[in-house]
Amino acid sequence: MVTEIPTPYPGTMNKVRVNQSAIKRLEAGHPWIFLSDVLDAGGAAAGEAVTVTGPRGQNAGTAHYSNSSEIALRMLSRQQVVTDAAFYMKRLATAKAFRDMVVSDTDAYRLVHAEGDLLPGLIVDHYAGHLVAQFLDQGMDAATPQIASALTEVVQARAIVARNDAAVRRLENLPLAKNVMAGELSGPVRVTMNGLAMDADLLEGQKTGVYLDQRENYVAAARYVKPGMRALDCFTSTGGFALHLARAGAHVEGIDSSTVALDTARRNAALNGLENRTQFHDGDVLRLVPSFVTSRRKYDIVIVDPPAFAKSRGAVGGALRGYRDINYRALQLLEPGGVLVTCSCSHHVAEAMLLEVVAEAALSAGKVLRVLERRGQAQDHPVLLTVPETLYLKCIVLQVLARSTDST
Repeated sequence: MVTEIPTPYPGTMNKVRVNQSAIKRLEAGHPWIFLSDVLDAGGAAAGEAVTVTGPRGQNAGTAHYSNSSEIALRMLSRQQVVTDAAFYMKRLATAKAFRDMVVSDTDAYRLVHAEGDLLPGLIVDHYAGHLVAQFLDQGMDAATPQIASALTEVVQARAIVARNDAAVRRLENLPLAKNVMAGELSGPVRVTMNGLAMDADLLEGQKTGVYLDQRENYVAAARYVKPGMRALDCFTSTGGFALHLARAGAHVEGIDSSTVALDTARRNAALNGLENRTQFHDGDVLRLVPSFVTSRRKYDIVIVDPPAFAKSRGAVGGALRGYRDINYRALQLLEPGGVLVTCSCSHHVAEAMLLEVVAEAALSAGKVLRVLERRGQAQDHPVLLTVPETLYLKCIVLQVLARSTDST
C-alpha cells in the first residue's frame, strides 16, 4: 500500500518541474503529464500532492504524483491548493449536485467519474444508499482517508466498499484488494433501475456491481420493441438489456460466459416477473452465435455489448476484427426491419472505427443498414470536451433495410 502523505500547505509542497510540452498539454485542457515530460521530480514521494511548475519555474497547478505509472502527474487544479478533506468534500458535493440534476428513475448511478468530475483516478458508484469506491492511482490511494471522510459527510451511506481490484492499479504498483471500509454490507444490494428491480453484488459483481453506464441505452433499445418480438442479448451479464426488452414485450435470449452473472440475471428476471419472457444461455458468444446462424435462427432485435476488446492502443487491430466478426454474425440473424444495437466500451476504438467495421460487416452479410441513433454512456458518466479518454462507451442503433442485392 502506498504510504499516506500528510497534507502539506502549498508553500511546503514538493515541486515537480515539467517541460514545455507538458505545459502546452495543460493549456489545451488535458490533465495528464507523462513521465517523459518530467524534468525534475523534486523528491516527490509516491502518491504525494505536489506543485507542478513549468521549465522556467512558473506555477502550473497541483497534481498527484506517481512514481511508477507512465502518467506521472494527474492534475487536481490549475491553482495551488491544499488537498485536504475539505478539498475533496467540495469536489464531491459538486459531483453530487450534478447527479441530482441529471439522474432520475434510479437509485443506482455513478457519483464520481474520475477526470469527468475533476477527480482523476477516483470512481464512486452509488447503489441504493451504499457506495462503492475505486482508488485507481497512487494519489487517490494515498488520499483514501480524506476521501472516505468527505464521502461520509456528502452522502450518509449505509456502507462504503472499496473495490480496489481493478487491474489498472498494477500500473501504479498498488495491490489488488476489496473490502468494506465503513458501515455494514450483508449480501447483494437491491436497486431500482428504470423501474426494474435488480440485485447488485458490490463485492463480487462485475465492475462495481452492475453496469451503470448503459442505463439510458437500456431504455433507448426498448423503444424499438413490439410485443411478441424475439430478441437476442449477447454478453448479457446480469441482464440489463434483456430485462428492459422483456418488459417491453419481447421474448429474450441472453448469452454470457459467466455463470455467476447469469444466476443474477435469472434472479433479476424473477424479481420483475419476467422469467417467462427470458432464457439465459451459459456459453461463449463468439462460438454460440455462429451456431445460431447455422441453425437459421432469426431475431427482431440483437444486442451486441461485449467487454472491452481493446485494453491498449496496440490491441486495436485485433479488437476491430473481433467487432467485425460478431456484428457480421449478429446481422445474419436479422431480417429486414430488424434492429441491431451494437456497443463498444473500448476507449481506443473510436465511434468512427466502430461504424466502419459495422459497415464492413453489413456488406459481407449483404445487408443495408440505416443508423437510427448514435449514443454514448449515461449522463452520470460525464465527458470533458478536452479529455477524450472520458468518452469511452459507444452505442449505435441500426435497422436492416434490405439485402444489398434487393436494394435499388
